[in-house]
Amino acid sequence: MSTEYTIPSEIKSAIDGKCPRCRKGNMFRAPLLSFKSKKMYEQCPHCDLKFEKEPGYFYVAMYVSYAFIVAQLVASCVGTYVLTGNLESPWLYLSVAVAVAIILAPFNYRYSRIVLMYWLTPQFKFQEKYFLRKKEA
Repeated sequence: MSTEYTIPSEIKSAIDGKCPRCRKGNMFRAPLLSFKSKKMYEQCPHCDLKFEKEPGYFYVAMYVSYAFIVAQLVASCVGTYVLTGNLESPWLYLSVAVAVAIILAPFNYRYSRIVLMYWLTPQFKFQEKYFLRKKEA
């Protein structure tokens, strides 16, 4: 008797904020659009992977977040120019840039950590044995 199961893709698991090793446990305690969205579990609720592998590990996520914000600011300023055609007012661009930075801060915080864990840390690769393991109660 064979059991069929589907392993979620790496991209879908990353977007959903699942653990990179088992792709079942959540990394964050709350959804992205909530006031508690910054609360991150210390370890995976399913496979017990410790997310912060060493002290200061998530400082690297600041560099990923920096890349995100630069891309978002360039895109928002180019979009502002295309929509308004106004090249004269620095206040328009400054206000759009500040608004984009504030609105997308929760996204940058969460997904910079996810990118760090999924694609920049080789030790956190998917392992099928943890996906198939049942969590002991």
